[in-house]
Amino acid sequence: MTLSQSLIRCALALLLAAAGTARADDAADVQALLAGRDAGTARRRAERAVAAHPDDPQLRFLQGVALMDLRRDDEALAVFTQLAQRYPELPDPLNNIALLQARAGQLEPARQTLEAALRNDPGHRLARANLGQVHLMLAVQAWERAAAGAPLEPSMQRLLDGARGLLAGTPPAAAR
Repeated sequence: MTLSQSLIRCALALLLAAAGTARADDAADVQALLAGRDAGTARRRAERAVAAHPDDPQLRFLQGVALMDLRRDDEALAVFTQLAQRYPELPDPLNNIALLQARAGQLEPARQTLEAALRNDPGHRLARANLGQVHLMLAVQAWERAAAGAPLEPSMQRLLDGARGLLAGTPPAAAR
């Protein structure tokens, strides 16, 4: 190998390392903006970073989180769905898809999506916790339907009231 070939390879290695560092810096910046509750700036920063690095799944994921925080649910769902299709083994996009489904009142699809996330990673704590909440939401829904036909028995009403109280105090958790 000649000296010029060595220099070219060294320059390419430095460029690749710098690109990786730039993506890491972009991701860290977006995460910091999201943590600071500045979802609008985080979305713009993520979109610029994704435009520069369209195949970076972490940047795309953070773009989806920012959209979710802004309640631009259709756009967030498109980002997470694309990630889940491209990287079906990852549980986090599925967890966030399920949260969007639950937010839209689609509890059964949310349950199924969380179960798919847990098949990919049985130890995924957020997906497991969110599945518990979806089950609780489904229970409330079933009890409310039962109450529509006739008043609930006192013990069943206490269960319904307790479940509603639990749901009121704990929103589902998005992966970030």
